[in-house]
Amino acid sequence: MPEKFHGIEDVELRYRQRYLDLIASPESRAVFVARARIVASLRRQLESRGFIEVETPMMQPLYGGAAARPFVTHHNTLDIDLYLRIAPELYLKRLVVGGLDRVYEINRNFRNEGVSTQHNPEFTMLEFYQAYTDYHGLMDFTCELLKQVAIDATGSAAVQYGDDTLDFGNIRRLTMRDAVREFWNGPEPARPDDAAWLLANSHKATAGEALTDIFERVGEDKLIQPTIIYEYPVETSPLSKQNPDNPAFVDRFEIYAAGMEIGNAYTELNDPQEQRRRFEMQLGMRERGDEEAHQMDEDYIRAMSTACRPRAVKASASTASPCSSPTPNPSAT
Repeated sequence: MPEKFHGIEDVELRYRQRYLDLIASPESRAVFVARARIVASLRRQLESRGFIEVETPMMQPLYGGAAARPFVTHHNTLDIDLYLRIAPELYLKRLVVGGLDRVYEINRNFRNEGVSTQHNPEFTMLEFYQAYTDYHGLMDFTCELLKQVAIDATGSAAVQYGDDTLDFGNIRRLTMRDAVREFWNGPEPARPDDAAWLLANSHKATAGEALTDIFERVGEDKLIQPTIIYEYPVETSPLSKQNPDNPAFVDRFEIYAAGMEIGNAYTELNDPQEQRRRFEMQLGMRERGDEEAHQMDEDYIRAMSTACRPRAVKASASTASPCSSPTPNPSAT
C-alpha cells in the first residue's frame, strides 16, 4: 500500500490506479466530494429557474455541436456506422424547436483527441438552453451560476487552484480583439481589426480564423482569473447568430479560468438559410484539411425551418423568437 504521508507522486500511476490514489490521498477524495457538490448545485439552480432535465442520444448518425474529432462505432442490426457524440447541442436545440423553452442535460461526451490532466476523451459537461433571451442575459446568468457553484462546492466564491486564488465573484469581460491587444508581445503593436496584420501573423486562410488562432496562442494561458471573452469571428462559430452591428462577428462568448476554457455560449442562429450557408462554409474548411470543421446536417436545418422564425427586428429578451436561445455548455465537471 502507498504511504499516506507521501501519497502517490507518480501522476501516471495516480490516474491509472485511482483506487490507490483515493486510499493514499485525502486531497483526491475531496475532489470527488467537490464534484458531487458542483453537480448538485447546477441542478438546483437550473431547476429553480424552470429548466427541465433531459437525455439525448449518445450514438448519432452525424456528429456536431462542437469542433472535435469523434469516436466511431458500428450498429450491427442496421449495418451503419454511428458516432459517439461530441456534444448534445443539436438534439437539445431540436427540443427547443419542439416547444421546451428551458432544457438542460448533464451528459457524457466523447472526443477522440489528445489526453492530458486537463483533457479526457470521455468527460462530463453541462449544456442548457433558454429561449427568449440573448448572450448578454446569458453572461449575467452564467456569472451568477458559477459564483453560486463555487460557494456551494467550497464555501467561498474565491477558489484555490494550485498557487492561484480564482475569484468567481468578479468575472472580467473582454472582447477577443481587446484580449489580443492586451496580450500580444510581438515586435509591432497588435492590430486585430486589420485583416492584413491578422493574416501575416497566422497560417489560417481567413482573417476571422487568424484572429481566433492568434488569441489562442497569445491569450488563453494568460487568463488565470475567471474571464469572459466575447465577440467571436463568424468563421469559427457556425451555430451562432451574427452581431447586428458587425456581421463579421457573432454574439458568442467563452469563459476562461486558470488558463483553460470552461464554458462556451452564444445567441443561437435561428435562420435556416443562413445556417445552411454556415455549414457550407464549414465544409469548405474541411476540404482545406480542418478535420474538426462541422458537417452538413440536413435534419437540423429541417427542424429549424419547422419552428424557428428570425424576426426583422433587433433581438432582445422581448423580441427574440423561441429558437434564439443561447448555448451555454460550461464543462463544469
